[in-house]
Amino acid sequence: MTTKEVKRKLTAILSADVKGYSRLMGEDEKGTLRTLNAYREVMANLIQQHHGRVVDATGDNLMAEFASVVDAVECSVEIQKELKTRNAELPETRRMEFRIGINLGDVIEEEGRIYGDGVNIAARIESLSEAGSVCISGTAYDHVENKLSLGYEYLGEQTVKNITKPVRAYRVLMEPEAAGKVIGEKKANPRQWERPVVVLVIVLILVATALAIWRLYLRPTPPPRDVASKEKMAFPLPDKPSIAVLPFTNMSGDPKKDYLSGGLAEEIINALTRLPQVFVVARNSTFSYKGKPVKVQKVAEEMGVKYVMEGSVQWSGDRLRITAQLVDATTGHHIFSERYDRELRDVFALQDEITMKVLTAMRVKLVEGEAARVIAKGTKNLDAYLKVMQATQLRIAFTNKESMARSRQLSEEAIGLDPGYALAYSSAAVALANEVLFGAYKNPKEPLERAMKLAEKGVALDDSLANSHSALSWLWIMNRDYDKGVAEAERAVALEPGSALTHMQLGSNLNYAGRYEEAIPVLKNALRLMPIPHTVCLLHLGISYRMLGRYEESIAVLKQLIRLEPDALGAHRGLAATYMLAGKEAEARAEALEVLRINPNYSLERFAKSLPLKNQADIDREVDALRKAGLK
Repeated sequence: MTTKEVKRKLTAILSADVKGYSRLMGEDEKGTLRTLNAYREVMANLIQQHHGRVVDATGDNLMAEFASVVDAVECSVEIQKELKTRNAELPETRRMEFRIGINLGDVIEEEGRIYGDGVNIAARIESLSEAGSVCISGTAYDHVENKLSLGYEYLGEQTVKNITKPVRAYRVLMEPEAAGKVIGEKKANPRQWERPVVVLVIVLILVATALAIWRLYLRPTPPPRDVASKEKMAFPLPDKPSIAVLPFTNMSGDPKKDYLSGGLAEEIINALTRLPQVFVVARNSTFSYKGKPVKVQKVAEEMGVKYVMEGSVQWSGDRLRITAQLVDATTGHHIFSERYDRELRDVFALQDEITMKVLTAMRVKLVEGEAARVIAKGTKNLDAYLKVMQATQLRIAFTNKESMARSRQLSEEAIGLDPGYALAYSSAAVALANEVLFGAYKNPKEPLERAMKLAEKGVALDDSLANSHSALSWLWIMNRDYDKGVAEAERAVALEPGSALTHMQLGSNLNYAGRYEEAIPVLKNALRLMPIPHTVCLLHLGISYRMLGRYEESIAVLKQLIRLEPDALGAHRGLAATYMLAGKEAEARAEALEVLRINPNYSLERFAKSLPLKNQADIDREVDALRKAGLK
């Protein structure tokens, strides 16, 4: 760090941790995490209400800073009172009591984090505190002594680790009868302090005067902050916290490790989509920025969201360094900026930790059971996890049958490493079904049966995974069991109500089942969650409109698809059918020629056999329109 980069300031630091946290975790890990997350949310809300900000929250620790010592102390007292009320509802052995320490000191600020003796003293003062109580340093006490209806007990001068001089410490007495009392403090002789106090007051007056002159006349005008314009938003801001998670940058120097940086961002997106009270932009939209220099404010305007998250991943050997920052694009403020240096095997806990930090920063309130839904279950086998991440990136790319075969192989290897890893089964099932779509098998019956068994196994192992239900829903459609296909897709939407992909799958399945009217609002929901539309979603919306005789709307949607992907065969074929049904024969024939340009060997017979529509009359009408347009 250079001298120019150092930013010092005087601030009030609140440091808190849980008394007996290791015991609580040892007895009930899930219950402890659930209580910890709930209590942290309470603390974060109170800190914000008292004009403070959370600086760090790792493990059972929480650190916050305040511009005012009075606000810090008042906030800490309210925290302890609120947590005491909540603890009263828990069994005595499960109560979670925090110790809080407060110090006023000089700190160094770097990228939103604070360091220095001021922070260290706050942490040491905290260790002097008892469970459920608050301790403050002498510097903090000097600023709040007569400003709050509280009492104080002088604990003397304390020798604390790594601090040269002893530190005065006081315990805050929160009982009403203690207000105004100071217990145990020896008053100094007036002759010893009167003159220093007078000198100090004069110095403070001079400093305040100089500071006021500098602020009014000499301070340079700060550069304008980049802020997203609500008027320029491509879509109206949702009426709930909205976020776009950009792909994390791979800083490892090895492009083959892209799957981990992409997979980490995707896992955070998947976790957030499980909550109905959060609006999350789909992966296919945010990942369009991969490898491009972007401005957060521009992303927010194009995606129609308030918050944007970005980060980087550096993977070397068994070490992992992850940076993550969340920006409120409508104000330009960095809500948090964190750096994590961990072992690679800690990646599971890290993605959960980052997700919970995002939710806390966006002030999303989790109801009972929702924290458990957000926290990933997955596998504890690191190699299996990495193989599925790699398989997922290959499958999403959807390039050719060879990449699908490699995706399936990696998923099967993950199953071999952890036979209980549900996501590996659904990953293998979808990859195998995609191989069939790419024409890798002359007789697709056997591989589809195998894919069905894999998807069913994934659901049996973990019924809470939307991916597993989506995979199974698609396989039911391919096997022409439309009711089960729709039911499984509905289950996936219920599990991930904020996911564009689950809505897209449900809308597609409703189309296949002949329920076109129902499909339209579902597909439109999916499209709002993916500001850069997925071509499959547009294709199916075009189908819905065409089957209902709403030809102009179908044409508009399919033209939008072609603007995104000029050689999309399905879009040109759909336009050929739509134009012919609308009585526009010349336009239909022109689109049929486009189909033949893209695939000179196009077979209408093969298309008719592969089209999984429930109603034969719909298939016949589609094929007849295409034949009249000139396809054979």
